[in-house]
Amino acid sequence: MKRLLYISANPKPEDLSSSKTVGRMLVNRMLARSQDLKLEEVDLYKDHIPQMKHTYFAGRSALVSDEAKKKLPAEEQSEVDRIKALCDQFVFADLYVLAAPMWSLSFPAPVKEYLDCVIQAGKTIEFDDNNKPHGILDDKPRSFVYVQSSGGNIPRLIRPALNKGVNYVHDIMRFIGIRIFEELLVDGTGTSEPERQEAIRKAAGRVDDVLNNVLP
Repeated sequence: MKRLLYISANPKPEDLSSSKTVGRMLVNRMLARSQDLKLEEVDLYKDHIPQMKHTYFAGRSALVSDEAKKKLPAEEQSEVDRIKALCDQFVFADLYVLAAPMWSLSFPAPVKEYLDCVIQAGKTIEFDDNNKPHGILDDKPRSFVYVQSSGGNIPRLIRPALNKGVNYVHDIMRFIGIRIFEELLVDGTGTSEPERQEAIRKAAGRVDDVLNNVLP
């Protein structure tokens, strides 16, 4: 059975969040289409995501050894264990959905904190003999979908310049070895509920196209 990891990053309840509404819609359609998917979820505003401290590391992007961890205070040992658990969960997944709003041309801060937890030497990256990092998650087929909501309708010609959150997540996933990346944009949520519902409706119309590209 394959694992579907759904990562949500919005402090609003799901029914008030456009990105989480469409993200849930996408996840449910994935589960309906593929019977061999096991769903796992991480809510970056409810689940604990550690902030990185230098004491957690033995070297570049490498967490301390088990022996060194035992010398840390109990609270820091727990944080290291949590980072390892988040990273292992990410590594074991086959299909990923990240749902987040556009904030300040990017994404909410917990997204970056989460990515810092899962980019770990020996887990998602390795360093070659010249000390250059490269991704190692190309060991099996993996697909990633980024669902982003934004208040405005962003013209296609300037999306590369303004969608900095989408661009960053795309680049980091490609770097660690995930080759299939799809974006599902919920643009034009506006300032009224009718505008938001229309944006959700339009995004829902693109769900099947996304599924065709990420599911076998």
